[in-house]
Amino acid sequence: MTSAVPASFPLSSSPLYTPENSPDHFIITANPLSLDEAYQRADDGTNGAIVVMSGMVRNQTDGQPVVALEYQAYEPMAVRVFEAIATDIRNQWPDITHVVIHHRVGKLTVGGISVLVAIGCPHRTEAFAACKYAIDTLKHNAPIWKKEHWQDGSTSWVSIGACGNESP
Repeated sequence: MTSAVPASFPLSSSPLYTPENSPDHFIITANPLSLDEAYQRADDGTNGAIVVMSGMVRNQTDGQPVVALEYQAYEPMAVRVFEAIATDIRNQWPDITHVVIHHRVGKLTVGGISVLVAIGCPHRTEAFAACKYAIDTLKHNAPIWKKEHWQDGSTSWVSIGACGNESP
């Protein structure tokens, strides 16, 4: 599903972070994302598992060659969606210790990390389920758009919510 993105939203020059006293951490940034940082922020001595999901720019969509993706987000609302995801996760899986969601904006080339979700929990089953819930819900609810840059030079904007029809 292709749709036009609304007028460009202003992007802050620095990342948006959650409060320092929170066990959770949310970022929307133009800076490269760090697997190590996401993992460390989900780490806790009570955890028996940390599950990390890394979404990356792949070289094709539906067989059509992609050279880059460009992300825009309405940052204040997207962070509120991330917070709501963490609340939902804790309601469903109360043992979760940390919810980490980091999303990148700007233009990324093939192989670039666009999103990281890390879940800390005493048990792996809940950590895997919560991580899947987080990325699936983010893709449906967060006001984040991606512009696909095709090898032939054409582009198209797509709401990442439209990605929900992908097979698991």
